Amino acid sequence: MLQISRLTKRYGRVTALADVSFDIRPGEVLGLIGPNGSGKTTLFECLAGVLPADSGDVLRDGRPVRVSDRSSVFFYMPDGIAPWPQQTVRWALKFAEGFFGNLDRSDCLVRLNSQTCTRSFQLEPLLDARISELSKGQRKRVLLAIGLMTRPPVLLADEPFDGLDLKQTREIGAALRSFAREGRTLFLSIHQISDAARFCDRFVLLSAGRICGDGALDEITARTRTDNLEDAFLALT
Repeated sequence: MLQISRLTKRYGRVTALADVSFDIRPGEVLGLIGPNGSGKTTLFECLAGVLPADSGDVLRDGRPVRVSDRSSVFFYMPDGIAPWPQQTVRWALKFAEGFFGNLDRSDCLVRLNSQTCTRSFQLEPLLDARISELSKGQRKRVLLAIGLMTRPPVLLADEPFDGLDLKQTREIGAALRSFAREGRTLFLSIHQISDAARFCDRFVLLSAGRICGDGALDEITARTRTDNLEDAFLALT
């Protein structure tokens, strides 16, 4: 569906992204793996059009997607944000449902409503809490719910499991996989490699702003002659 071609971003003499190229396939959970400072957030911001790249293209069916049109393809959910802090979770979900429900949905195969999101992300006990009162993990669940009610076909989520305990991570990961099976494309930046290996179909491995490997788990481990994603990443970097 999408090809990322030679995306490059520099900050003065520092190259944050260098000729980054990979593809995003419809209905998959794609994991972005890399240490702190590897360029993961910069990559998401350039894809979403929040940050201008110095060079490179995002291609859809072989045609470049202009920066001004990126919001029709990607919805970016940054890490650590707390929108509408004085509003309740119930208000935020209803607002997102009403706002995005009035937009053209032709590009997206699956769109969730607030009721489905409340159930899938276990938000019922939180509905009357203000956004500012939520823990980091609770806020993550609300933001994922909002992200999955949006129009663009690809959801970019930065650290979606940060703040969740083991049980919550497995439950939310299973919910995300079910949405991907229904046709939603998820590109997740994940710090914990064990979580990525459990939930993602394919992986993009990023180190010092460069792609050091990409593909399915069996492809990457076969290429590096390792037994797991963590060892494969270490071997490639």
